Amino acid sequence: MTEVLIIGGGVIGLSIARELHKKGVKKITILERGQVGREASYAAAGMLAPNAETDEANDFFRFCNDSNKLYPTLARELFSETGIDIELDQSGTLYLALTENDVTEIRRRFDWQTKAGIKVEQMSAEEARKLEPFVSPDVREALFFPNDWQVENRKLLAALQKYAALHQIELIENAEVERLLTENGKIGGAKTAHRIFTAETIVLATGAWTSFIKTDGFSLAKIKPIRGQMIAYQTAKRLIQTVIYSPRGYLVPRLDGRILIGATVEDAGFDKKPTEAGTDFLRENALEIAPSLVNLNIAGQWAGLRPAAADGLPILGALPAIENLYIATGHYRNGILLAPKTAEILADVIVGDTESKYLRVFSPRRFQAAQAI
Repeated sequence: MTEVLIIGGGVIGLSIARELHKKGVKKITILERGQVGREASYAAAGMLAPNAETDEANDFFRFCNDSNKLYPTLARELFSETGIDIELDQSGTLYLALTENDVTEIRRRFDWQTKAGIKVEQMSAEEARKLEPFVSPDVREALFFPNDWQVENRKLLAALQKYAALHQIELIENAEVERLLTENGKIGGAKTAHRIFTAETIVLATGAWTSFIKTDGFSLAKIKPIRGQMIAYQTAKRLIQTVIYSPRGYLVPRLDGRILIGATVEDAGFDKKPTEAGTDFLRENALEIAPSLVNLNIAGQWAGLRPAAADGLPILGALPAIENLYIATGHYRNGILLAPKTAEILADVIVGDTESKYLRVFSPRRFQAAQAI
């Protein structure tokens, strides 16, 4: 028997395991249906953009912002613990207006965000081009978000996996959980095709596959996969310094000269194959932002399945009427951003029975309440 069994080996599951270990939990097992860290977490762009992507200063924005603030410490700690630099890049994010409608949108955004106390700077077209010389001459004006950053998500995953290996956190791959085993109002374990795993506490960090797990007498949250396609260009040196947004897409520059282009939002079931239409859409958006990329060939393309709840918000905390089962899923487009805070609050409630306000706001109970009305 293990103390905590975490089902799901993406950035959320790995982050929770690390935080639990740091709080003193010694026996932790992670079950992953495929390869650890190779689903949505691997396919992401690694953007940490609570400000550029928010439309309202609500609890979800505050959750994103609180998690973003944890990244500088997390980056330092992971480097000390594992020797892996997760490439936290604090160069900021540039949000471009390329059409008249874009101008209206970013002025609206600047107005309410400054009133809400969000740090955002207004830039002229000339100032934007001075900051990023390769952006389109069609830029009309821009916003700059100094506190919106990026991280190399694949190196983050590598660091979390190395932490697990160094601290005897058991990682078991190709172990798809078929059913949770219930006894007297508790979950006794989880059944795969070949083995039963028993645990004192179970955490579901199962992303888009949450709804596939069978249960006895209770329902898990319904999660839908939303496909996000991306492409990448390779340059000899870094041409772009900041993450660059438009209302239609984004560019994410990496230290190794890659430029990631994202992303589509597609309700395509569990199909992860990139499509010609998706590639064309991404390339068109990239060239709108930076026409000078026109002569570059696509160096890579991929897709991932984001886990989306019915209301688009995370699902966190204890399942109703089940003593020892917790869920952490539905992070949709913000899994990388929200991983540190999710891990902190789940570890706090499991180890110290310390409740966070976010466990109340994003509780799975909200769906039961909606069904009862």
